[in-house]
Amino acid sequence: MLVLGLWRLDRGGMWRDEAVSFQVGRRTVPQIWHLLHDVDAVHGLYYLLAHAVLAVHPGEVALRLPSVCAAAATAALVAELGHRLLGPRAGLWAGLLYAVTPMAGHYAQEGRSYALVAAGATAATLLFVRAVRGGAWRAYGVVLGVTCWLHEFAVLLLLAHAVSLALARAGRRVWRGWGRAAAAVVLALLPLALVSRGQSAQLAWLRAPTAETAGGLLRTFLGPADSVYWVCLALGCLGLPRLVGRRGEPTCAGVALPVTVVPPLVLMLVSQASPLYVDRYVLYALSGAPLLVACGAERVAGAAERLWGRRRRAGCRPLAFPAFTLLGVAAVALAVFHQFPLLRDDRDPGARADDLGAVSRAAGRELAAGDAVVFVPAAMRNVALTYPGPFRGTRDVLRVAGAAESGTLYGREAGVAELRRRLARLDRVWVVGDRRLLGARWVPRNPVERAKLTTLWQQFTGREEAVRGMATVRLYVRPVSARPPSAPPRPGRR
Repeated sequence: MLVLGLWRLDRGGMWRDEAVSFQVGRRTVPQIWHLLHDVDAVHGLYYLLAHAVLAVHPGEVALRLPSVCAAAATAALVAELGHRLLGPRAGLWAGLLYAVTPMAGHYAQEGRSYALVAAGATAATLLFVRAVRGGAWRAYGVVLGVTCWLHEFAVLLLLAHAVSLALARAGRRVWRGWGRAAAAVVLALLPLALVSRGQSAQLAWLRAPTAETAGGLLRTFLGPADSVYWVCLALGCLGLPRLVGRRGEPTCAGVALPVTVVPPLVLMLVSQASPLYVDRYVLYALSGAPLLVACGAERVAGAAERLWGRRRRAGCRPLAFPAFTLLGVAAVALAVFHQFPLLRDDRDPGARADDLGAVSRAAGRELAAGDAVVFVPAAMRNVALTYPGPFRGTRDVLRVAGAAESGTLYGREAGVAELRRRLARLDRVWVVGDRRLLGARWVPRNPVERAKLTTLWQQFTGREEAVRGMATVRLYVRPVSARPPSAPPRPGRR
């Protein structure tokens, strides 16, 4: 996992969410605190971590390194869970399978909190298993509580663990211990939940998930390549009969299946009324899928070993056959082979939703000192905040307050009336914008954004353009016929 995480970690460009982590992480702690009062409170703890990391070295590789390390830790924790629940062979297979899953590799290379949340959630699951077998619940509550502060939707892991306790037919003592730990986690999370609820407008762009969404997530968990997906699905189904074991003893399948299914399912159901679902919000549920596949593989290997043993001569000890272990490792290597194009392509900046590095390079080729620049929508200013070089010397004509000083992600812009006055003074303006917005494919709700578009469409004509994905750097020029008449010269002046 560490090797795959470090492979082409320096992609030469950040996408919009990473860029937010980068530019917020470089603010001072008071400025970050100011921001969290109005937006992104759910990511507050991660921004403080990014601040500490970027204080050592402010670069995109440094920003992503915590995610790489967290993904490696998660693979190790998955392996340890398989070891404790089923044996060292199954643990090896599960850990390796997690490491080569493209979804794990994708978020291992992203400067956001999701890989860290996955590591914390998997550590909490390991502590959960230990506590059910007679350990203390305190460590479980602390680790899960901190993980929920990294992202509050990790609290859904409590429901998965409750299902695991039911499948294990746990006694009252275990339920009481888990209940106290769960109550402590919920109470600790309550302040963050209340604040983030007031910022829920940030998720207005989400839509309710469908059956296709659920099917897509399952394929992402088990392996996007058809050959890998169907084999893993078959092995996972073979592991299901072992959901229930001895009374009070959690099984591998009894822990893995709820972790894989319950958090995404609950979030999808809630999202039918109030859309909240994005697959990265439940990345931590991925840790259960390779464990479930390992359960099925262990069952197949066990049957093969018993068959091998019966064929040995009577009275001979059955061979402790390592070939089955090596065969499983070879199968994982074959999965890497089948999914290698996906793993390779994911290291390209174009694999993300956008590439702000490419947009900034395009701007650098077009913009000159003194040029007027407008960002449509305002969130596109993220390009200039993250890669300020190409924009030095240009005029951000609509900005009235910087991002850090205003406690916002992208700064504050002029209102509608002032916006029109400022644009009326210009004969040419460069627009860094979303092509869908500029092409009228959707209409923004924000009146300032609508005023920008209306003014550009009515008073300017688009000319030369540099396109990078869904972003464009486009020159708008006011036609001569639309220019206001020049003021007459004063007497005595040429």
